[in-house]
Amino acid sequence: MTEVVRLNNVHKWFGDNHVLKGVDLNVRKGEIVAIIGQSGSGKSTALRCIDHLETINEGEITVCGLTFGKDIERQALKQLRRDVGIVFQSYNLFPHLTVEQNITLAPRSVRKLAAPKAKTIAADVLAQVGLSDKIGFYPEQLSGGQQQRVAIARSLAMDPQLMLFDEITSALDPQLTGEVLRVIEKLAAGGMTMVLVTHEMGFAMKLAHRVIFMHEGRIHEQGDAGILRNPKTPELEQFVSNGL
Repeated sequence: MTEVVRLNNVHKWFGDNHVLKGVDLNVRKGEIVAIIGQSGSGKSTALRCIDHLETINEGEITVCGLTFGKDIERQALKQLRRDVGIVFQSYNLFPHLTVEQNITLAPRSVRKLAAPKAKTIAADVLAQVGLSDKIGFYPEQLSGGQQQRVAIARSLAMDPQLMLFDEITSALDPQLTGEVLRVIEKLAAGGMTMVLVTHEMGFAMKLAHRVIFMHEGRIHEQGDAGILRNPKTPELEQFVSNGL
């Protein structure tokens, strides 16, 4: 299978804090990888480095055929942002824009699409996340789960090759979490390549092809969902016992 992501000996410091300590990771096309671990283990930092939202100090990253280290050329960065969609815990929707306007903004400004084409794409991606009837609403008129689904739709509107999700359900109650996770399940069924930082152990067990357990800045254990049932290390065993 084609490799979409590769991290090769990636190190990241924040001041004196060595957050990533030689991380090696690859993600194949169509694969769903769940990254789990305690707060401060480096999981969200690793995710953000994939999209160059955080600059690595050492090592090399390849994403969708683009290779970069500490620096990346401006044109390559623009291509990276087209190829990779990322959704955060906070929805980051523009409150003064409608759902449709939030979604069409990037296709029109980055991809230079004409307004009618961008609106067609907005309608399509809203249908994907089950929110066709909210196209004219403003963010404040939506529930948290609906806002998060709009944020996913906004990323999908750029037709990414890779989707990154950073704890996107951590601010939601169980019912709204279920709404969002069903959207991700639908994307998975469509073959989207995804990397998810998540605290939802049940979801990781159900959906992920591979689970990565990070501990103190390193990949401590990895494998299919079976590692959550039968951890090989005491650190993962303790983490799972606290999370399930």
